[in-house]
Amino acid sequence: MTDSDSTPRSTGALSLRDWLDRLAARGELAVAQDGLALKHQIAAVAKKLDGRQATFFPRPDGAHAIPVISGLVSDRGWMAEALGVPQDRLLSHFQHAAANPIPFNEVEQAPAQEVVHTDVDLLAQLPIPTHNEHDSGAYITAGLLISRSPETGIQNVAIHRCQISGRNRIGVLLLPRHTDHYHRMAERQGKALEMAIAIGVDPATLLSSQAIVPVDHDELEIAGALHGRPLDVVKCTTNDVRVPADAEIVIEGRLLPDEREEEGPFGEFPQYYGERARRHVIEVDAITHRRGAMFHTIVGGGLEHLLLGAIPREATILSELQRSFPGVRDVHLALGGVGRYHLYVQLDKRQDGEGKNVILGAFAAHYDIKHVVVCDLDVDIHDPREVEWAVSTRFQADRDLVVIGNAQGSKLDPSTVEGVGAKMGLDATIPLSAPEMKYKRIRIPGEDGLDLAALLAEGAEWRRHVAG
Repeated sequence: MTDSDSTPRSTGALSLRDWLDRLAARGELAVAQDGLALKHQIAAVAKKLDGRQATFFPRPDGAHAIPVISGLVSDRGWMAEALGVPQDRLLSHFQHAAANPIPFNEVEQAPAQEVVHTDVDLLAQLPIPTHNEHDSGAYITAGLLISRSPETGIQNVAIHRCQISGRNRIGVLLLPRHTDHYHRMAERQGKALEMAIAIGVDPATLLSSQAIVPVDHDELEIAGALHGRPLDVVKCTTNDVRVPADAEIVIEGRLLPDEREEEGPFGEFPQYYGERARRHVIEVDAITHRRGAMFHTIVGGGLEHLLLGAIPREATILSELQRSFPGVRDVHLALGGVGRYHLYVQLDKRQDGEGKNVILGAFAAHYDIKHVVVCDLDVDIHDPREVEWAVSTRFQADRDLVVIGNAQGSKLDPSTVEGVGAKMGLDATIPLSAPEMKYKRIRIPGEDGLDLAALLAEGAEWRRHVAG
């Protein structure tokens, strides 16, 4: 069965607990010994297994009944599997979901509210880890911060780093995007912004939070589209925010107007520390959770962190480029560029100069993009060796280089000046006028279809074939 745009339907996104069962069944979920330390030790183990196994930590610090989980989607293939689509359809499936959201379904009772705490002590009630050496304390890193527009009531969902600053206070970094926009609207009215942090959601809902969509588009409706059915939500116990009904843990509170407190440093996705500064403040009113809840944490700069940001960006950038350049076939945000800064583009080039135009379009598609390499169809842009080979044999700097100075980039890139820096594009495509044999890739006939097991004599001694 297919959608109207020929995108295969998902076979059904897995719930968080179903996904853990799937990983465990094939040995890709490591269970740690009881009592590992919340400060550094849990993050160290999770990072050591990054991309190979997810991790489950029982009784963190030997005191918390709520276990910690990490690394749940630290592989691109895992994410596709969790959403029920082949890996080569992951971007098109996400594109279709973002373009065709499904309104959520509100329920009266939910697992997320089986236990309710109104006398809040965040560090006593939740196992919140400290990850990196110079992090300023314990951080919530995998929480979906959900807020409502004070004017329209439409929600926004995003992941923000959240520092525990007191029993019921959280310092939060708000970049100038939708949560900050809603907070400014409330602040102008002298009001707090009602919000909630949902921790421990299924992979599709987690991924939907990173969708790049215009303001007043509720990412929980994109989660519904990824699931192929409306997402069940429930109204918070202390405010009007709606949260995923199956979330493991929900923190309910308010972003306070005109209050800022020190937050940071914190180990971020570029694998440097985000600086300490005065940030926004959340006051917590309640914690609700499932019986037998789990606390999800994402280790900063790890594969889970990078891929959650990269995949939705790739889907958005691909849509943007294909609108102007139908020959663009695929894009890839390389992990060597921390899933944000280095973009590889596969292009079926039809006009000379088109590669340079694609480079300019890519810079316009997202301000984080710093370096772009455009390659031909015969180059696997998901293989960094292939891309490097294309640059080494098809690119000439005096002919194919694009440099743009003093452009907006990422403020978390330490080589910029307050987020302003240079951008570079490399057109590594073959000139259309080149003779066919000049760039013909070498190939051995029959190599691709070889059955090596049938052709090799396993365990044979070479000397018995040589006389003397």
